Amino acid sequence: MDMSTPDRVRDELLKINPTFRDLVHQHTNYEERLQELAHLTYPNDDEQIEESTLKKKKLLVKDEIYAIMNDYQVSH
Repeated sequence: MDMSTPDRVRDELLKINPTFRDLVHQHTNYEERLQELAHLTYPNDDEQIEESTLKKKKLLVKDEIYAIMNDYQVSH
């Protein structure tokens, strides 16, 4: 999720919806850790598993974020 581009729905939800804020925070944390893992020259088995797991978690969180955004957009 690109937080640098303006989005009225996202910005409004960040202000009013704590669950949405938490999901965005989780997504950001996953992305930061994935960047750290991507810079490893020789990741060990645990780091490779962690990377795979984080990618899946990040995708699930992204789906939840977009579902909340879609529901909000439809209802407003």
